[in-house]
Amino acid sequence: MLDREGYRPNVGIVLVNARNEVFWGKRIREHSWQFPQGGINKGETPEQAMYRELQEEIGLLPDHVEILGRTRDWLRYDVPKHWVRREWRNTYRGQKQIWFLLRLVGRDSDVSLRASSHPEFDAWRWNEYWVPLDTVIEFKRVVYQQALTELAHHLSLHGVGRGHTRYVGRERRARGD
Repeated sequence: MLDREGYRPNVGIVLVNARNEVFWGKRIREHSWQFPQGGINKGETPEQAMYRELQEEIGLLPDHVEILGRTRDWLRYDVPKHWVRREWRNTYRGQKQIWFLLRLVGRDSDVSLRASSHPEFDAWRWNEYWVPLDTVIEFKRVVYQQALTELAHHLSLHGVGRGHTRYVGRERRARGD
């Protein structure tokens, strides 16, 4: 399901623990790491999709988390053409995402990467809040920066701007501002 501009509706999930560290998942059989995310099915709200993806990708149920916030608007990224299936190249541009910030109120042992028959991740770890900006694949980096920045005010992060300012400057230089 694509919108008129060729973006697939999607949700992104920033899951934090009690220390405000973020869940970081290693994509199965790859050397790339990312936040949990997934498509919104027809008839599903972003919140319903978020809970479904949370359970499918990392085995957590609604009772394991508390919603702290979400992005106000869609955040978009384009997928490089060479990553897009040939039959989709004329219509598919990328993802548009609503991001949710969740607090894990369960235990680390509640996380299960084998909750579905098609696992997304084969490893995971907790990272400091801004660290994912250093390691996420380049074409997702601006959206990650926008999501983390917008959601950060829901957390009591000491020095919230410290890690974040180098990315804001990098983004402005890349755009030529």
